[in-house]
Amino acid sequence: MYRRLSSILFPIMTVLFIGAAYWGYQEQQEKNAVLIKAENQYQRAFHDLTNHVEQLHQQLGNTLAVNSTSQAFHRKGLVNVWRLTSQAQNEINQLPVSMLPFNEAEDFLSRIANFAYKTSVRDLTKQPLSPDEFKTLKTLYTNSQEISKDLSKMQKDVLNNRLRWMDAEIAAAKNASDPNIIIDGFRSVDKKVSEYPEINWGPSVSSMYQKRTIKMLGGNMVTAEEIKKEAAKFTDVPNADIRVVENAKGTEYASFSATVKEGKDSTLQMDFTEKGGQLLYFLNSRDIGEAKVTFEEAKASADSFLKKHGFKDMKAISYDKYENTGAFTYVGTQNGVLIYPDKLTLKVALDKGQTVGLQANDYVYQHHTRKIPSPTITKAEARKTLNPEMKVQTEQMAIIFNDLGKEALCYEYTGNMNGSIYRVYINAETGTEESIEEMSHADSKAASDK
Repeated sequence: MYRRLSSILFPIMTVLFIGAAYWGYQEQQEKNAVLIKAENQYQRAFHDLTNHVEQLHQQLGNTLAVNSTSQAFHRKGLVNVWRLTSQAQNEINQLPVSMLPFNEAEDFLSRIANFAYKTSVRDLTKQPLSPDEFKTLKTLYTNSQEISKDLSKMQKDVLNNRLRWMDAEIAAAKNASDPNIIIDGFRSVDKKVSEYPEINWGPSVSSMYQKRTIKMLGGNMVTAEEIKKEAAKFTDVPNADIRVVENAKGTEYASFSATVKEGKDSTLQMDFTEKGGQLLYFLNSRDIGEAKVTFEEAKASADSFLKKHGFKDMKAISYDKYENTGAFTYVGTQNGVLIYPDKLTLKVALDKGQTVGLQANDYVYQHHTRKIPSPTITKAEARKTLNPEMKVQTEQMAIIFNDLGKEALCYEYTGNMNGSIYRVYINAETGTEESIEEMSHADSKAASDK
């Protein structure tokens, strides 16, 4: 009996064992293939990064080497600098930089890219490089040489010692104290960059990295108790349980967060500025049911919410629907001119048509009464710059941020072309195209509603 049972089970167990071993072998092979692929990607990205930083240094030198009046070559050189820094940034993103100390160097490359782009897009024949900008280019040339040399040394060490990025990634994840050529090399480069003297990037680039602080706001400093009253007034919930917390106390970024309990199933969250007590953010975290309300009803709810809470002269410019919510983006208006910097977004629950969210950071920090200049060119002149095939639906004046980060008065045209809807912005002073963007039908509908 035992022999018969063994003669049956033994072959079965043998087959199962062989199958399990083969499955394990296949799994190991697939795992190794994934690791090899990741390692190859890391190696390629690092070597490409080293190469492009070296080319960046050379291109900065070429740009400085020509005559100071060679605007055409300056433009070409700056475009190449922007291209190389953009490629370098892309390669950094392919490395496990979340675990590597390279934040300062990455930010430095980002600033070089923006400096080169914003300088090259302007008309250099009318506004050539200034002495300060030449000084900045010379500084970047020197700094990029140092970074290039350090990366090249790392590259030599990686190749000579056959170092693996996967080992460096594991070491970084474990926060190991043991020396690692790759991690230590990146840390050394990052430390050098952090110690560079302050560079004059110019107002257009500096404004991109300018952090919003309470110094930018008007009004008096408010207390937690005053914020509590504002939260109660905003939510219109009598005898509500309101908790207020101060964020970044004593700094230029101080703000207040208020949490309001509205029944068992809903919590209202709000952020206010400490200076002026202005509302930055609002969210009703209730569960949202199946969508039942129409676009028109949602839009009416958003309009009513803004009016009720003191956001005056706002106009919807776009609409996005996600699951059971709709998001309307509004901009301010002044004397019939759209003010795009004064932007905020509302979130409407489509089950009951209730406004359940507000994001107003841009509006709070940018909103002020502007002195709007008179257009230099007429509507008719601006319209001539449009593609003749574009069927214009609407035209109005608007203020937008241009590529230099400055506010520009434009003629805004919306219309159909090639089966799509576009917004085109023509500078009201120069007649040049400042920007063009494709609109969805929902955006067009939101913008056309009064």
